[in-house]
Amino acid sequence: MSDPVRVMIELGPKRKRSVASAFDWPGWDRWAKTEPDAIAVLERFRPRYAKVAELAGYGAAFEAAGPLDIYAHVPGTGMTDFYGTPCVAAEPEYEQMSAEECERKTDLLRACWAYFDSVAARVGELRLGPRGGGRDRDRIVRHTNGAEMEEWAPKVGVKVPLETRDDPEALHTYRDQVIDAIREHAAAGEPARSWTLQFLIRRYCYHMLDHAWEMEDRDLSA
Repeated sequence: MSDPVRVMIELGPKRKRSVASAFDWPGWDRWAKTEPDAIAVLERFRPRYAKVAELAGYGAAFEAAGPLDIYAHVPGTGMTDFYGTPCVAAEPEYEQMSAEECERKTDLLRACWAYFDSVAARVGELRLGPRGGGRDRDRIVRHTNGAEMEEWAPKVGVKVPLETRDDPEALHTYRDQVIDAIREHAAAGEPARSWTLQFLIRRYCYHMLDHAWEMEDRDLSA
């Protein structure tokens, strides 16, 4: 029998949103207003995350994954309520990663970057939201790459100019630096400042896939 997929439910303090996170598969996080709906959305995105797992070389393992299993409930933050963003580490994410697990999760992080880049390269004009709201493709790409450079990379000691996001070669080098820094922190058992190292990886992956899936869903050329 296939092992179940461990899922953590993060509930905002005002109970406006619930986030369901399959924390063993970083980036597979979805939110809804209620816990049952968040679980349903997470399940609905299983085929979409499968493409990322395949890119990382873990397609067969993901295909063999069992049903979603609620592992824990944790209190979220105001960001959980406002954005539906995962903000809290799961209990197992406090554990020091083995070298093997570090490679697996950084492989998945590289796959999230690759998937985001591929989506950005193929989408066209994006559908606007109410009153013409929403970023266009180029603004999404700049925001997504820029946010991780400014907010998360420094947590493992990687600091690069924001202009790095506009240079494909420099962007590739920056991403290698992040992977190397994560490996070094994992080997030393060091956290990512106030975050656990595993949560940092999941937060990176979530942000990349959230915006990749947004572009896919808003792509008028699809």
